[in-house]
Amino acid sequence: MSIHVFSEIGKLKTVLLHEPGEELHNLTPKYLDDLLFDDIPWLPLAKKEHQKFAQTFIDNGVKVVYLTDLVCEAIDTSKEVKEEFVSQFVKEANINSVTLSELVHQYLLSISSTKEMVLKMMAGIKKNELPNYQAKTLRDMVDEKHFATDPMPNLYFQRDPFASIGEGISLNNMFSITRSRETIFGEYIFKYHPVYKGTKLFYNRNLYKNIEGGDIMVLNKTTLIIGASQRTTTIAIETLAKNLFFKENTTFENIIVLSIPKARTFMHLDTIFTQVDKNKFTIHQQCYDLLTIFEIHKGENGKLSVENTNAKLKDVLEKYIKMPIILIPCGGEDHVSADREQWSDGSNTIAIAPGRVIAYERNDITNNILRSYGIEVFEIPSSELSRGRGGPRCMCMPLEREDVE
Repeated sequence: MSIHVFSEIGKLKTVLLHEPGEELHNLTPKYLDDLLFDDIPWLPLAKKEHQKFAQTFIDNGVKVVYLTDLVCEAIDTSKEVKEEFVSQFVKEANINSVTLSELVHQYLLSISSTKEMVLKMMAGIKKNELPNYQAKTLRDMVDEKHFATDPMPNLYFQRDPFASIGEGISLNNMFSITRSRETIFGEYIFKYHPVYKGTKLFYNRNLYKNIEGGDIMVLNKTTLIIGASQRTTTIAIETLAKNLFFKENTTFENIIVLSIPKARTFMHLDTIFTQVDKNKFTIHQQCYDLLTIFEIHKGENGKLSVENTNAKLKDVLEKYIKMPIILIPCGGEDHVSADREQWSDGSNTIAIAPGRVIAYERNDITNNILRSYGIEVFEIPSSELSRGRGGPRCMCMPLEREDVE
């Protein structure tokens, strides 16, 4: 089975990563806001930190696969697929003239190595890299951008473009136009890759409402938790629910919807809340009382049943997990420490097995609190990776987990 994820904590068997590349070198201060960054990571150290992240998975028996490799294996299945892929990439790259689009298309297909071509797509293509490029039109002359296609620096956050759900995926429509091209890679993996083609799509990137993987959590075989956030809309959640409950043969019957503050600080649900053990979760305590909780159930005759629970998160989780729940505060009880460590993704852990998680070493208060609750914490360095505003869960997408007994 290519995709098998029925929990957040089952022993992890296969995980998808993307090691940061030249796309980070192509970040400039002028375009940080457009590209969703607050600062510019130093690439050499960011790569070393990410390699430590990958090695932590490997040391714990997890198979690591990389986005670039899967994309290349998918589009190398035929010349026609590769040409289709390049055409779609160029079409969605927001290139500002027909002539420039044609030059980019020709340039990409002229690169003999498929991997080098894909890496160039990710890195961004400068106009001066294009053979015979000249600013001939008024638009070309007025446009001061150095890039024909923008870099894709958010790619090392593999959590968001698609989400593994049961034995299928949600191929997401991203909140920002900056990240919309990232889902092209997933589209071709799940259409053409020898292992992953034919995977069930519970949501497709061409649907018009936004949903992102950082807001999607698999609680168990019947229940999802989804954040209604800055980047995930309620309409998308209901569309996904209808597809899971009625259009596809799945075991899912319930979705717990947590409406969280619509702010960059809390851009996804997993910036304030993640599962670390069968009955233990991290929580940013200051958001706890701000959560509005809804439940969506599989109703009769293809209808959704939606209710405002007027309940606290702890009580709702206990209802579905059927055991007492422990909420572990990110940064502890001190508001200053909690705010600081939430900002640097103290709540954003990735479980490699029940009670065993990977976390950023910089969040020492949260990590020590987790240990006091019996959680084994594998720390990774993060001085550069954290500049992108995402943690260990943000940087990976589980493809296969063992079921939780």
